[in-house]
Amino acid sequence: MKGDIGVIGLAVMGQNLILNMNDHDFKVVAHNRTAAKIDDFLAGPAKDTKIIGAYTLEQLVHTLKSPRIIMLMVRAGTVVDAFIEQLTPLLDQGDIIIDGGNTYYPDTNRRVGALGKKGIYFIGAGVSGGEEGARFGPSIMPGGAPEAWPSVKPIFQAISAKVNGNEPCCDWVGNDGAGHFVKMVHNGIEYGDMQLICEAYHFMKDGMGLNHEEMQASFSAWNQTELNSYLVEITSEILGFKDKDGQVLLEKILDTAGQKGTGKWTGINALDLGIPLTLISESVFSRCLSALKNQRVDASKCFNKSIHKIEGDKDQWLEALRQALLGSKIISYAQGFMLMREASDKNNWHLNYGNVALMWRGGCIIRSAFLGDIRDAFYKNPELEFLGSDTYFKDILEKCLTAWRKIAATSIEHGIPMPCMTSALTFLDGYTCARLPANLLQAQRDYFGAHTYERIDFPRGKFFHTNWTGSGGTTASTTYDV
Repeated sequence: MKGDIGVIGLAVMGQNLILNMNDHDFKVVAHNRTAAKIDDFLAGPAKDTKIIGAYTLEQLVHTLKSPRIIMLMVRAGTVVDAFIEQLTPLLDQGDIIIDGGNTYYPDTNRRVGALGKKGIYFIGAGVSGGEEGARFGPSIMPGGAPEAWPSVKPIFQAISAKVNGNEPCCDWVGNDGAGHFVKMVHNGIEYGDMQLICEAYHFMKDGMGLNHEEMQASFSAWNQTELNSYLVEITSEILGFKDKDGQVLLEKILDTAGQKGTGKWTGINALDLGIPLTLISESVFSRCLSALKNQRVDASKCFNKSIHKIEGDKDQWLEALRQALLGSKIISYAQGFMLMREASDKNNWHLNYGNVALMWRGGCIIRSAFLGDIRDAFYKNPELEFLGSDTYFKDILEKCLTAWRKIAATSIEHGIPMPCMTSALTFLDGYTCARLPANLLQAQRDYFGAHTYERIDFPRGKFFHTNWTGSGGTTASTTYDV
């Protein structure tokens, strides 16, 4: 009997996805460039299963039923292209290649087009949930050649996480690189969520002087509120984890954060598309700043930096901090959906934002209780431009504002860096401000560069230039014809 799907790459994610597929009665053919890795897998985690090992690509292709479905779980970039180049001569028209890595979506656009010309279908599938998600139910975000979806759908929806009874956290996202774009935004929101939680921890620890038991109890309690989420849950567990010597392990970890680029990609795309993704961008810069460890240590000595303890009722401060975190978290998701909407319009992806929220409801790293409310908001109004305008989220933001401002002001007064919470608040203030000082900025641009401006007493689209100094001339930069 031939296999239902082939998987190339036996690192942790690949192995766990294969075992997940096997649990759901799909016959999987596993391949890895290193033969010993195949042997170890078959003799270890895959022992006594229906999983088949293929030691060459030819054997892999020969062992699969038609149309052949082959999923690549390898390092993004040139490795994916190398496997595609080797596989293509072995495949027939109508066969399917899936890239399940963290691939930059323009690469997926390119591969869908190039393989489509040869009659081979390509899917770029974002997979979120880490090792545990891959093994027991990830969030899967497939996009690419829509002709391939009917063949892949039964497998992906079977192995994905389930919510609300049996709704799969997997659905077709859109054409070309849409799936990988949505996964990129997911990772950007993940960056923002993690930094926001770190800022709350910093405020508790260095500002309020709480011990780890108190902080753990706070995050555990918050997880029973609207903040219920995977990241808040694991933060509580991390705060209570002890090293072998009985000390809290967290405080032995060096404060330099790593990154793999997906947050940076999100920020770059936001700049390219003109979307003010301020919170997520700040979270990326926060990781960059953390990497300057030696410079920070020297600067702290140079400036004699110290954080003054925050006085007052602990419970009141913790509730204010919870509200600030909640308001900021809503802005993080709101900005992410704004970016997806702009990209969808530009690329004609026709993204279903309610379905995206549902796909993130379980299995993935940013899964949280209010993703169900986000889904409801977009189901109610598919044209919703700003998540905070939905009645449910508008009410929360308005209720959080006083406490949020108090936390932001106090963090600045006491020298506690909270770039994401403060930028989220500033974004909301700017977004809800009917008139911003950009009129002065545009006047400056026209003064020194003759860049023109629009007037409030004329229709939009009519531009003016002023000779501000009397010697600057009447020609605007936009009227040059050379």
